[in-house]
Amino acid sequence: MFRMSLTLARALRMESADCVAFIGAGGKTTALFKLARELPAAIVTATTHLAVWQTSLADRHITADGNALESIENFQGILLVTGKPEGDRTKPISEKLLHRLHQYCKAHSLPLLIEADGSRQKPLKAWAEHEPPIPPFADLVVHVAGMSGLGKPLSDEHVHRAEKFAALSGLQMGETVSLKALANVLTHPQSGLKNIPQTARRVVLLNQADTPQLQSAAQTLTSSLLPAYQAVLISSLLHDHIYAVHEPIAGIVLAAGESKRFGKPKQLLDWKGQPFVRAVAQTALRAGLAPVVVVTGANAEEVAAAVHDLNVLLVRNEDWQSGQGSSIREGIKALTPPPSLRDTSPKSKGFGGGLEGVKVGGAVFLLTDQPQVTTTVIQALREKHAEGLYPIVAPMIIDRRGNPVLFDRSVFPDLTNIAGDTGGRALFHKHRVEYLPWHDDHLLLDVDTPEQYERLIAMEDL
Repeated sequence: MFRMSLTLARALRMESADCVAFIGAGGKTTALFKLARELPAAIVTATTHLAVWQTSLADRHITADGNALESIENFQGILLVTGKPEGDRTKPISEKLLHRLHQYCKAHSLPLLIEADGSRQKPLKAWAEHEPPIPPFADLVVHVAGMSGLGKPLSDEHVHRAEKFAALSGLQMGETVSLKALANVLTHPQSGLKNIPQTARRVVLLNQADTPQLQSAAQTLTSSLLPAYQAVLISSLLHDHIYAVHEPIAGIVLAAGESKRFGKPKQLLDWKGQPFVRAVAQTALRAGLAPVVVVTGANAEEVAAAVHDLNVLLVRNEDWQSGQGSSIREGIKALTPPPSLRDTSPKSKGFGGGLEGVKVGGAVFLLTDQPQVTTTVIQALREKHAEGLYPIVAPMIIDRRGNPVLFDRSVFPDLTNIAGDTGGRALFHKHRVEYLPWHDDHLLLDVDTPEQYERLIAMEDL
């Protein structure tokens, strides 16, 4: 177990004026106010009831209806706006007031954080017909699920609206809540994905992962959730831990060089019965990178033919002679479709960091003259990146930096400005580099000469 410096705002890739709706159970209010505390200022409200005691979590609390709202100019910290108290709960604010708050926040570049449903402090829940009341202008929807409900009997004690949860999960009342059942609910269009605006980013926060066993279970659950969500966070907010942020990671295979020094196209050299470029692309696919982009240039037709039947995106770099920087640029551009080609589905919303439309949290750059790179090192780079969303993650072998290298999406704008043949190493002085200790010195070998190719082939026989 380790303590992370990763903040919730960073983990969510929060933008300064985002409207964020929190739904679900298992720490929703805790997550909302934790995020608010990490920001210079924030307006917090609710489209559902809040407990009166929770109003003390804000620096200032205003009760208002749709017709009257006292001045909120020049506030600092957390401003909470709710409806009037009614017993031990506050009433939801009106739709009219919610729109006014949204307009004010946009005009002043302020974040608006909304608790968009209730769960009666249970770790898990399912939704009634009227839930969750997520506003259509939400930029980000965070679905919180309490891992403490895993392995518990499906009952009203542990699950809010347990009978609805049973119908959606495939369980009978009283059966144990399993990973599969939880995945079914979190990805169901009438449950976990219900009422989320088409333009909003979707993030699931697997909270209450308070033990190594629950953290492992959350890791296992991630692969079932990423197709439906842009990111999966694993946390124990009670202990102020964010353990991991899992996002889709792209693979960019740089295969545009002329191989002038070698004397023939290195991309087409044989490695275990197939061309280098095909071997590298297949490794990227097996490691779960998606999408996998292959950037061609010199000998483009032959290189493309070597991977034509693989699930890769071919991009041609017409300026390949200018150096590797142009290929890096083309690879990043392939992850950033022009506005006319972008759709309005949740998957098309950017994660922050400068390039709107980017669908991934980072990219691993692979060289075609290193077919010996394994899925193991790629997966290790992804896991290290998930721990802290580090700008750059690179393997370190015997005090030497190796390849491949993973770049976080926040670095993409700088990658598009690289010129010449320096490659991504030009940014190592500008951004933090997290080194991954690695003990396979085979990663240090690339093929620039026939003699190095012979050494590589000799490695194959070991």
